[in-house]
Parts: sequence; C-alpha cells; structure tokens
Amino acid sequence: MINIGTPDEPTVESVRRYLRDFLLDPDVIDIPAPLRHLLVRGIILRTRPRKIAPRYSDIWMEEGSPLRVYTQRMADALRDNLGDMECEVGMRYGNPSIKYALEKLMDVGVDDLLIAPLFPQHAQATTESSTKEAVRQLELLGWKPNLFEIGHFEEDSSFIGPLAESIRPYIDGKKHLLFSYHGLPVSHIRRCDKSGSHCLKVDSCCSFRLPENSMCYAHHCNLTTQAVTSLLGLSDSDFSISYQSRLGPAKWLDPSTISKVEELAKSGRKDIVIVSPAFLADGLETLEELDLEVREHFMAHGGENLVVVKCLNDDPNWIEGLGKIVRRAFKKPLLEN
Repeated sequence: MINIGTPDEPTVESVRRYLRDFLLDPDVIDIPAPLRHLLVRGIILRTRPRKIAPRYSDIWMEEGSPLRVYTQRMADALRDNLGDMECEVGMRYGNPSIKYALEKLMDVGVDDLLIAPLFPQHAQATTESSTKEAVRQLELLGWKPNLFEIGHFEEDSSFIGPLAESIRPYIDGKKHLLFSYHGLPVSHIRRCDKSGSHCLKVDSCCSFRLPENSMCYAHHCNLTTQAVTSLLGLSDSDFSISYQSRLGPAKWLDPSTISKVEELAKSGRKDIVIVSPAFLADGLETLEELDLEVREHFMAHGGENLVVVKCLNDDPNWIEGLGKIVRRAFKKPLLEN
C-alpha cells in the first residue's frame, strides 16, 4: 500500500529532505532536469521548509505524522479484514520506504504482489510515479513475484459508497458541498490526451467519457464527484469542484480551493462542507491546509461555518470496500510484468 509520504519529524531539516525527494521527481515537476534542480534547490528549498515545518507541528500526533499514522491504521485494518494476506505500507517519499515494505513482503515468502497506490484518481505524479518506483525497487532487489496492480477506482462503488456515507451526516439541504481535489499542473492533464485534440480544446472536456480522457485525472475527479452527488441526491447548485495545494509558477487546474471558498462566501454561502476525495488518509493537505488555512480565508470573506469531512482513513465501511477492491485487483496483472 503506497501513499505519497511525509517528513519524519516536523522540523525544517526533515521537511527539506522530504521536499527535495518529492519535488526532484520528474513525474512531479516535469521540466528539464537543470531547470527542475534550479527551481527546487535554488528557490523552493531555501524558503518553503521554514514555512511548512510549523504547519506540520500544528497537526503532529503523538504517534507521529498523521498521514503515516492513518495509512498504517488503514493497512492494519485491511489485514484484519482480508485475513489471508500480508499488508505493508511504503511511502513514495520518506519512511517507511517502498524498498522497506517490499523487503518485508519478500522475507515472508510472498508469491503474488499487488502494488496498490492509495490514489483513487489516476495521475502521473502519484499513481504512475509510485508504481514505477515499486517496479524499480523490485529490480534492485532481484525479486520477481507475480505482479498485480490496483489501478484507479474513481467511481468504484466500493469507494463511492463509503465516501458518500461519510459526507451524508453533514448535508442538510442548506450547506454547499465543495469537492476539493489535489491540484495538478495543466501540462500533466494535457499529456493524458494522446490524440491532442480533446483536452482543454473541447468545452467541458472532462465531462465526457471518451478514450481520449480515460486516464485523465481531472476527468476522474469529475467522475468521483458525479457518482457521489448522484448517490446523495444533490442538484448541480448544491456542490462545486476545486483544486488545492498549488506549487510553483506553472498553470494549474482551476478553480483553486482558496479562490472558490472566497467566491462562495461573497455570493452569500455562509455554510459549506469540504471533502477531499483525492486523499484516503488525513495529512497536511486536509488537517492544516483545508481545516485551518482555507477555513480562515472563508471566514475572512464572510463565511460563518465550514466543516471539513475527515478522510476515510480506517473507517470500517471503507475497509470493507477496500478489501473488495483489493481482491478484484488480484485479477489484473501489472502491464509491465
């Protein structure tokens, strides 16, 4: 089970190490290597760690980083649910590493290995990067189990059902529901359209289900939103989509979450509920960015009440659903295998 990762400690140096590994990945910042190193080492790493370390301190748990704690709880609960499978956590960046998790599975004699990036919507910077790193580490270890992949599951009922039920208690017909997905540079989105004729060239391009956008992150976000709002019986005016966590000068998916909550507040929406379905485990992006930073911005522009729905974490309904997704995934061999 692969999640994105986290610093080992809420310190400037630990955050710097984490950001260095994360942002120097060409699947995350996909510009020529010299420019990427100049941007990351010359600009971002000089300033951002000092800004982010205190934010990690604000949410740090007694057991450690929230993302690591909640991901491990998810793995432990899934292991209990499945009963006959080993479940290990590896972070794409940071600890426990993907290599560490693979070594543990190899040592207990695993023959069939499911690579399971915990990202419902497919993206180059998350699913692809995690899978490639797992395959690379397997090659370095000289281990050749039978490989399977979990793939993307943006509208799988085993995911949508628990997600919708986690939101339902907060919806009363008066509150506006904002789906805040992790943002991506537009260049990542365009690359998914191999035809070059659909992405951002057709009105509402993410709303259509076509071969051109079958692996498009923004399209997957739309599918998740449509599936959840349909299950909750919401009309188009009851919800919105936005994208959070922008970084760097590139053009990113619009609208940003920070601008969207401001727009909602100025339009008279006093009560909003935010859910972030790109994250399965709570971390900095939900506990700090949404619950503190975005909340403060909403209130400053006239909002009165903002609720951030917790990620699914180890919710029993989600663990049951994840168990079903995992069992089905063992029927999908990894294409690279």
